Amino acid sequence: MKSNISFDKINWTTSSFLIASAIISLTAVPVYLWHFGLDWFQVTLFLFFFISTGLSITLGYHRLFAHLSFKATWPVKLYTLIFGAAAFQESALEWVSDHRNHHKHVDHDYDPYNINKGFFHAHVGWLLFRIQYELPTNNVDDLKNDPLVMWQHRWWLLIGTVFGYILPTFLGYLYGGGQAALGAFLIAGVGREFFVQHMTFLINSFCHYFGNRPYSSKCSARDSSFIALFTFGEGYHNFHHEFQQDYRNGIKYWHFDPTKWTIWFLGKIGLVSNMRRASREKILLAELGEMKNIIDNKIEICQVHLTDSTRQIMQQSLVYLQDISLKMSLRYKELHNVVEQRIELSRETLSEWRQEIKEAKVYLKTLPQTEMNLLTSA
Repeated sequence: MKSNISFDKINWTTSSFLIASAIISLTAVPVYLWHFGLDWFQVTLFLFFFISTGLSITLGYHRLFAHLSFKATWPVKLYTLIFGAAAFQESALEWVSDHRNHHKHVDHDYDPYNINKGFFHAHVGWLLFRIQYELPTNNVDDLKNDPLVMWQHRWWLLIGTVFGYILPTFLGYLYGGGQAALGAFLIAGVGREFFVQHMTFLINSFCHYFGNRPYSSKCSARDSSFIALFTFGEGYHNFHHEFQQDYRNGIKYWHFDPTKWTIWFLGKIGLVSNMRRASREKILLAELGEMKNIIDNKIEICQVHLTDSTRQIMQQSLVYLQDISLKMSLRYKELHNVVEQRIELSRETLSEWRQEIKEAKVYLKTLPQTEMNLLTSA
């Protein structure tokens, strides 16, 4: 019987590494914990390497190098490049090239982790199997002029091994000999690396499959406050795709975005500068536009797809939806002119318009169940 797997397309090096780290993390780590338990040292060591490598990906690889959301001094660059290598997600140069291709070609063939090829492909499959065509690599010329980035690109595997595996193992040995060294290697080394990798992969898979799209439905990217808890704030992915150069992902005060808070703190002590932010007016314009599209789609369903009898049932809601659509259209045009002329609106005006969007969302959620069934089944 002929196998359906094309072995020549398997990326054997990457696949072997990812599978081995998964097996060790899911077997050896639990066995060690069952036999020896956890102490304060192992927990502290895990948290240090987890935060250092996780933030080096989100703050360094992603927001600094991929999107140029702010400028950083050399200590910040060096730290994120060293511990970014220890996350074992390739060099910053390669990571950024893939990610810029993702944004430029999102949901299409040249998107390396295209969600339309399936959840597994977007999560890890794109790493396990070679892509059949060459992706553009001329999108990182700016980083090729950075000597620190190029140093890490040449030596990232060695750097990652030293700081990701050898360093925690050595610290464990100093603390408690061979047993503690083994625990540090398994927990702060392999287990941490496995967790950080799949935490990052969830942005490519989960956040293009589940969640809300309050700013744009032009692509599959979605906001997930749940995933933000595990990804240092990267879960607000719909906002990020619409405003990718903003150093923030979570823009509300209640959004969990430790990466944003860290960048802000580093700015306060002079280690980063030129933190880029989308204007409040542009963000509100995107929200208005998306809400208008949602309402217009529901009106189209009522007018085109429903029968006369069901349309009569929906009549009152239809009239109200049309009123909301008209108001949103007027607000959108007014706000578009404001953005074009680079005028800043008062907080009161912005708050009032956001309240209108909120009321529209609430109304859509509180439509009588019969009417909602008619809308969703049409």
